Amino acid sequence: MKGIGIFRTPQTIIYGRDSFEKVAEEAESRGSKALIISDKIMNQLGYTERCKDFLTGKSIESELYLGVDSEPTDRYVDEALTLFKSTECDHIISIGGGSCIDTAKAVAVLASNGGDIGNYMGGRKAAVHAPIPHIAIPTTAGTGSEATDVTVITNTANDIKMMIKQPAFMPSVALVDPVLTISSPKHVTAATGIDALSHAVEAYLSKKAHPMTDTVALSAMKLIVENIEAAYEDGSNLDAREAMSLGSMQAGMAFSNASVCLVHGMSRPIGALFHVPHGYSNAMLLPAVLEFSKEACIDRLADLGRIFISDHSDLTNKEAADLAVSAVKKLCLTLNIPNLKGWGIDETAFNQAVNKMTIDAIDSGSPANSPRVPSAEELEALYHTCYHYQFAEKEEVQ
Repeated sequence: MKGIGIFRTPQTIIYGRDSFEKVAEEAESRGSKALIISDKIMNQLGYTERCKDFLTGKSIESELYLGVDSEPTDRYVDEALTLFKSTECDHIISIGGGSCIDTAKAVAVLASNGGDIGNYMGGRKAAVHAPIPHIAIPTTAGTGSEATDVTVITNTANDIKMMIKQPAFMPSVALVDPVLTISSPKHVTAATGIDALSHAVEAYLSKKAHPMTDTVALSAMKLIVENIEAAYEDGSNLDAREAMSLGSMQAGMAFSNASVCLVHGMSRPIGALFHVPHGYSNAMLLPAVLEFSKEACIDRLADLGRIFISDHSDLTNKEAADLAVSAVKKLCLTLNIPNLKGWGIDETAFNQAVNKMTIDAIDSGSPANSPRVPSAEELEALYHTCYHYQFAEKEEVQ
């Protein structure tokens, strides 16, 4: 290892079946009135009402913001922040996927540090005051946002996904109850699961990886690879759901401290311009990016390949790395992950946007962490490859 490794996590991590019931105990020590940031689906599932009931049991008041819809934007942040201030809340609880949690992270920082969320992009403004206490409760096993100091917010003025990373964006508490993920439908389980895998893989391949991030990244890859298909095929399989929740959180810890790479750099512009949910766009890109990067990270990619098979004693690193790429492709096929064309993105519009997406991807900084850093020309070509990318050979599909 060269240099100094840093490993940041939430102050408190609560994990396990039915741990949702602990939310009021954590809230009690952090304030007397919570703003619950969530979405309409979580409200329909009854999760927000259960949270309010838990809080009421500890005499904690609460307000509800349900404006988050798909990918988080600066407008959602502004609306939730206005409600937080006008109702005099003193802490925040987020319930939902990464969009709800990322919105809450932004509100927690802005409420105590001021400014617009765009001011924090690229480190132009630093959060010098402690953020508002934030309890993050994920309902998918995917983003790992409950355990990261990163928020990704779309700037609606220029259609750029802003990846903002500062210690202040780390939630105070990560409360991970795998029972809440049972409500995720198959397609969400698939996309968020591959998203979590991409977090773990990119953290492991990143130039900023260190022994602590390697430890949780490897654990996350193993948990996800061994359980994602079971969770997909039977959403009520709580053992598989629990393993996926743990793997997702560990993957979040890994990439928060080691950073992400090319997949995420390419993914954000696709989400901003074509409104593809983050988990899906990462899943669509992962196999092609691994194929592009393989020769520059054979030894590390081999570790992923060996997770996919029980008897790997005779494999060379080159063979194991090849297996990693083919196994991830097969996994995406099994989980019915579409390519960009299959998602329904218009090819003409996509081709017209490739130049902007390439510039935005490079400007994000993530591709520079990759084992193989693409030139602008290579990145443009990779976008075109990903649009038509096939997860299996034709004879395999038939």
